[in-house]
Amino acid sequence: MAAPQKNKLLERLVADKLITPEQQEATLNVVARTGERVEEALLDIKAIDEIALLKHLATTHKTRFVSTEKLAKAEIDPTTLAKVPRKLAERANVVPVLYDAQTATLSIVMPDPSDIQTINDVQVAAGVKEVRAFVGRPRGIKAAIGKAYLGDIHAFAALDRDAHAQFTTMLDVFERNLVSEESLTMSLAREATTGERVLTSNELEQAGKSPQARGRGPLDDAYLETLNVLVSLLENNRQELRGHSAQVARLMRRISERIGVSEYLLAAHMAAAYVHDLGKMGAYHLTALNVAEYEGHRTSAQKLVAAPLQLLEAVRLPPEAAGAVEHMYERYDGQGFPEKLAGKEIPLGARLLSITDTYADLTQNSRNPFRKTLRPAQACEVLTRHRGTIFDPNLVDIFKQTVTGEEMRERLLANRRRAVIVDPDPEETTVLELRLIEQGFEVNQARTGEQAVKLLEKGEVDIVICEMQLGEGSDGFKLLELARKAEWGRALPWVFVTGSAAGNDAKRAFDLGAADFLTKPVSADLLVAKLRQIMEREATRSGAKRGVSGSLAEMSLPDMVQVLWHGRKTGALKIRSQAGAGEIHFVNGNVYNALYGNQRGEEAFYAMLGLSQGDFVLDPNFVAPQELFSKSPEALLLEGMRRLDEAQR
Repeated sequence: MAAPQKNKLLERLVADKLITPEQQEATLNVVARTGERVEEALLDIKAIDEIALLKHLATTHKTRFVSTEKLAKAEIDPTTLAKVPRKLAERANVVPVLYDAQTATLSIVMPDPSDIQTINDVQVAAGVKEVRAFVGRPRGIKAAIGKAYLGDIHAFAALDRDAHAQFTTMLDVFERNLVSEESLTMSLAREATTGERVLTSNELEQAGKSPQARGRGPLDDAYLETLNVLVSLLENNRQELRGHSAQVARLMRRISERIGVSEYLLAAHMAAAYVHDLGKMGAYHLTALNVAEYEGHRTSAQKLVAAPLQLLEAVRLPPEAAGAVEHMYERYDGQGFPEKLAGKEIPLGARLLSITDTYADLTQNSRNPFRKTLRPAQACEVLTRHRGTIFDPNLVDIFKQTVTGEEMRERLLANRRRAVIVDPDPEETTVLELRLIEQGFEVNQARTGEQAVKLLEKGEVDIVICEMQLGEGSDGFKLLELARKAEWGRALPWVFVTGSAAGNDAKRAFDLGAADFLTKPVSADLLVAKLRQIMEREATRSGAKRGVSGSLAEMSLPDMVQVLWHGRKTGALKIRSQAGAGEIHFVNGNVYNALYGNQRGEEAFYAMLGLSQGDFVLDPNFVAPQELFSKSPEALLLEGMRRLDEAQR
């Protein structure tokens, strides 16, 4: 995942010492992960309180602010509301609060009072002489719109401090007393009633607010994040399937976004992914492929297909999410169950879930039908074999293009980092693992020092996050001392995050070469921001970069050239195929030279573009001595593709 871009508001807050640089980085990570506004991300990680933030914004925009508390208490008269149509209010996220008929002045609250276009739109729609814009919290304004225009008495529930405290308490209690999937059902039901309440079908009908009409409905970010954390905790004992449902949810998001479904349907697909294995966590992992191929899996799945919805009956999952879970074992050819639906009779969410669940199993679980974890390209080839029978053929093609392309792009651009978490307590590390994965890390976990050594000896680790107390007569200091004596761990960045530390532990850690020493509890977003800073610092100091290898089946050579060009990468791309071997040299994204057999320069480049089989290695430490090409990568690709088209005629 690419590093978040800078934000002027955050830079001003840091300059005014209202937040720290670490909080700035953590906020940007939240924005990149959730797509949320910067203001809300700041408040979510508690970097600053609402009043202090609004005061700063009001000063910047030379206006006044309106707190969420005041918006919740405000009674806006119908005449004022009528000045701004509801659709405009919802689209622009502005709420009218006061209209002065004598001066024809309308006062509104909006997140960004410097948005002149929105102010002009409101002025034209309201037919007033002047619009005065005050600043408010984005979610507070959205809630005020729901309350004022739609009569939603629960609009401010998600922002209410008491309700939020109840939700937080519920989550803490659940994490301390995790015992069964039934407790998940109770917790989710409690969350649904203490946060933004999930209305019954009759209530929705009476209020005229179906989930679709309400946008995200009950499936807002807080709801999905709760599912994410709670289900991940349940999966802590699933060995190689730890974090499986969260991985499926991430894949569901990517493919749903690629298809272009609505925001509500995307959230429903993610909810289905989080809960699809509840009640099924037995000896067999019941994916669509396993169920189709093995009688034992099929028998188990037929008994348990309804288990997730039965466990979550009190939560009232939206029908799109429920349908995806209920029909995930249908087959595209109509030979599945429970209803033998075929083709597009099967809900879209179910067709996607069968693909993403199978792919995650193949790439994550060494106990899958192949008895080893497959590379992305290999897993996609398995899906391709069953396109049109088990899986929707069109969706398989789109999924294959999405996951293999993005995976390889991240590797080529060196955006994917590998982290090892060493901690005997799985509950302590669950949220951190989720945040790291969401930020593009590959994460492995070790519960003991011995497990950690086995992982680290394999190499290709970028950073270690280690607890002090590791049990079995081992501790973090001994592990770090061992690492520093070995070739694989001599320069490995090491961060201690511990729940028990003596007075001189921090000094000893730094003496051993630790990059940082933190005591729990630590905000996961803040910790991820620190880890990124440490790795960037280490990369700058060492200068050496790790190479990337792969197959042309995973990404075509023209696509790789485009990725390296746009990513402004430097290095030698070395190709090996049955037809011959060659190299393409890049400097800051530009092609400097190409070698293929006895050919040199442009002719070598054009000849290699036609290769579809073979392997490649990108050596990022190679720098071409001189530039021999005058054409841009774009011109080279256009000419190369023209030649390929002519050759195929």
